[in-house]
Amino acid sequence: MESATAGPTRSAFAHRDFRLYQGARLFMTLGVQMQSVAVGLHVYSLTQRPLDLGYVGLAQFLPALVLSLVTGDTADRHDRRGVLLCCYATMVTCALLLFGMSRAGVNETWPLYIVLVLIGTARAFAGPAGQSLVPHLVPIQHLSTAVAWNSSVFQVGTIVGPAVGGVLYSAVHATGVYLTCAVMMAVAATMLALMRVRTGRMEQAATSWQRLLGGIRYVWRQKVVLGAISLDLFAVLLGGATALLPIYAQDILHTGPWGLGVLRSAPAVGAALIALSLVMFPLRRNAGVVMLACVALFGVATVVFGVSSHLGLSVVALVVLGAADMVSVVIRQTLVQLATPPEMRGRVSAVNMVFIGASNELGEFESGVTAEWFGVVPSVVLGGVGTCVVVLLWAGLFPELRRIARADEVKPLTS
Repeated sequence: MESATAGPTRSAFAHRDFRLYQGARLFMTLGVQMQSVAVGLHVYSLTQRPLDLGYVGLAQFLPALVLSLVTGDTADRHDRRGVLLCCYATMVTCALLLFGMSRAGVNETWPLYIVLVLIGTARAFAGPAGQSLVPHLVPIQHLSTAVAWNSSVFQVGTIVGPAVGGVLYSAVHATGVYLTCAVMMAVAATMLALMRVRTGRMEQAATSWQRLLGGIRYVWRQKVVLGAISLDLFAVLLGGATALLPIYAQDILHTGPWGLGVLRSAPAVGAALIALSLVMFPLRRNAGVVMLACVALFGVATVVFGVSSHLGLSVVALVVLGAADMVSVVIRQTLVQLATPPEMRGRVSAVNMVFIGASNELGEFESGVTAEWFGVVPSVVLGGVGTCVVVLLWAGLFPELRRIARADEVKPLTS
């Protein structure tokens, strides 16, 4: 691994494999976000039902839940770069399948859901492998900066991807978007293939139920990690409104696909600004209290978005929402990596990815169901209020979380 010669904020980019990995993540994120906009518009155009948008999230979450023990074990027992490369190749295949369905004029949703399950499977394996790969790409003293850059690159893709996806959908419909996504994902896979790092087998013990469950047991024992990832789970599960953005764009804010792209990009704008700020000015004290406060702000911003009928106010609320969420993301990801022994990072990351998937994809399903029951606006407002209640509960249930001064000072537990 090359020695770092760049300044503190760019130290991680002194390492070739980290640069390649971030390039791969950027192209993959762009493709995934563009594809997500196209799928949402595609499904809603076929059925006009909020519940079907919820099924989009459910189809992608179920594989992460069902395969959680296997995905983490795979990341610990096999070369993490190789696992990730297989997942990227699968994502390319899925984008081509969506392209073929759209071009053939398939007007039923169930074939789309089958492909989404396959996408969810690839993401279920990619999550633990990708998260646990980062510590192998930079020295430990650069890990906090690397995590912040990792989030920043992801957010740049999340800003640009939906906006480009919305514009492309207006011009060339779903077919053109899916083909563009396949090309971008192929570029990502190529950059990943050029990386030199080989992590090898981190866990040497034979497979057993005891070992497979090791990640769950470790998270349960390490209360700081448990508190951080469960806070994100329940806060975003209740407060997430992403699945309903096609409805907000069309029926409440009365804008087109370009407006949906702007709405989808808005949280990432706020998140990217905060992630870059944390690169230059890392949290040096009261990290736990700051995280709790920002999750509460996430809930408040969700309520404002829910009641807004003006595009400008809605975009501002989503920017604030994304900024608040990013603080939690950076602290949580740093905790998961540094508070976990290297040989267990795959399994613990798999648990983390289930929580993230539950908060995002399952949250989309929850949004679709509650919107079907109570209406779109009440479901979003109730979710935001629920997020604030969760923060109050977690502040009392996990005092360890409140006491964190710096996320990079938390050490792994000893057996």
